[in-house]
Amino acid sequence: MITLKNVSKQYSKDSAGLKNISLHIGAGEFVSIVGQSGTGKTTLVKLIIAEEQPTTGEIEIGGWNITDLSESDVPFFRRQIGVIFQDFRLLPQKTVHENVAFALEVAGEPPHRIADIVPRVLDVVGLKQKMDRYPTQLSGGEQQRVAIARALVHRPKILVADEPTGNLDAINTQEIVEILKKIHEFGTTVLLVTHNKDIVNQLQERVITLHDGVIVSDETRGRYRLQ
Repeated sequence: MITLKNVSKQYSKDSAGLKNISLHIGAGEFVSIVGQSGTGKTTLVKLIIAEEQPTTGEIEIGGWNITDLSESDVPFFRRQIGVIFQDFRLLPQKTVHENVAFALEVAGEPPHRIADIVPRVLDVVGLKQKMDRYPTQLSGGEQQRVAIARALVHRPKILVADEPTGNLDAINTQEIVEILKKIHEFGTTVLLVTHNKDIVNQLQERVITLHDGVIVSDETRGRYRLQ
């Protein structure tokens, strides 16, 4: 599903994001990526979603070799990957329904498909009854759930969650974790980048630890072992 072969990302002579890493993440896995700030987690996410290209090495995702992906192919490739960020990136002037629908509109989906898909993904995240509200009328946890719904509209094979609970309290954090687990149960490959030790240890899933741009640990049922 996700394969990196001897991948490096060099930003400048003295700055490397990743250093010759290789890894494979199979279809349907739930993997936590952990590490201190500046260890390469963000670089890894950017490479996987084709926001950046590696300096050396190869990246294959879902049958695509994205090492030198052309600009015109990027939007098609990204439809198989849903992405959630720490900042929710919602459009404040649009309702919950409109925010989620917008992701389908820009992809050229017809209105009848949008009308069918949006309520279903909002139901998955528990917001079907709030589809006419605006982001400012929602809690932080609810806004993140809208962002998750938006990431699911193309039925992605892979969901990348980059610090999805970084701005949330403990209760909302737990709600987001439960939604991610539910999405994983649907068969989606989930890649969670997080600093949250409690989440990682609760999941009891695979844990990849980065330090200084290299993988220092890869455990099938791992724990957050950083100090």
